[in-house]
Amino acid sequence: MDDVKIGEILLPGDEDEQERQESRVKRRFWPVLKRAMRQVPFSRDLVAAYYCALDSRTPTRVRGILLAALAYFVLPLDGVPDFFALVGFSDDIAVLTAAFAAIRGHIREDHYVAADKAMADEPDGQPAR
Repeated sequence: MDDVKIGEILLPGDEDEQERQESRVKRRFWPVLKRAMRQVPFSRDLVAAYYCALDSRTPTRVRGILLAALAYFVLPLDGVPDFFALVGFSDDIAVLTAAFAAIRGHIREDHYVAADKAMADEPDGQPAR
């Protein structure tokens, strides 16, 4: 995946776009994570990024970048279909890695605490509702 495409994917978008992405991420994040858990080497960081993206204290631009990356992660169709073992999530990992590099330092300890709790509370990683 080239840098231009990743840069385009990670555009934070306007407020309406961020709301659409937030809705999509909230709806699909946990089922997709459950399928990807073994293939994504940084699941804890991914869940912490989810909580950071939904945190109203996170700066708007950072939320936008994270929501764009997480929305790409949960899309059913992307560059490399996710059902291909070992390579299916490789494009998602590239996008998420780029997003994490762009927002370094904004995922706080409380996001990691929430991630650890969510991953420990439920066998599928989805927090109890």
